[in-house]
Amino acid sequence: MKTIGLIGGMSWESTQDYYRLLNEGVRERLGGLHSAKILMYSVDFQELETLQHQNKWDEAIQMMVDIATNLEKAGAELMVIGSNTMHITAEAVQKAISIPLVHIADATAEFLTKNGCKNPGLLGTKFTMEKEFYKGRMKQLFDISILTPNQDDRNIIHNVIYDELCLGTILPTSKQEYLRIIDELVQSGADSIIAGCTEVPLLIKKEDLALPFADTTQIHVSKILNLAI
Repeated sequence: MKTIGLIGGMSWESTQDYYRLLNEGVRERLGGLHSAKILMYSVDFQELETLQHQNKWDEAIQMMVDIATNLEKAGAELMVIGSNTMHITAEAVQKAISIPLVHIADATAEFLTKNGCKNPGLLGTKFTMEKEFYKGRMKQLFDISILTPNQDDRNIIHNVIYDELCLGTILPTSKQEYLRIIDELVQSGADSIIAGCTEVPLLIKKEDLALPFADTTQIHVSKILNLAI
């Protein structure tokens, strides 16, 4: 079993799902008392969130690179960024380390391709929905064309993530808004939905939808386990 270097805390609400799912997955695959070998660095998300919203991405990238290199020095054999948004730093992180980084967008694209989905609707932070590090990668490497909500709905999705889900607050009214937005994406031609923020599955579950639902946390974990074991 390879040692997983997990950069978490973005937010810790979703990182605890990574930790649980990785350990459950190892136990299911290896049996007995087996559990995952994990080196985890959990950031102070307030510091990172401030850099995000002040558009100080160079500083955020340097923070992530420093963490990743330290995890590699500590013995990590696979690198994991436990956040869709912070994969904006993935290219720089991969260049700074000599071990593989398990990219969440690649794992998600492989899931969509396996399910015959080419036009997914994307729910995530505004950074993920609007910048090209995620959408552009899927289009370039997998020929997947992502649909995103309109500006007002992107604001709603973003604010619910930061003001509610990252704080562990789950509101039925927000779930209804998300389901409304999903319905509009489907009407616009979406053949599947990407939970493109690791907090989104705290609110929306696979059973809430009638079309394929890409829970990026679970998909990412499955890919990590395939490489680690």
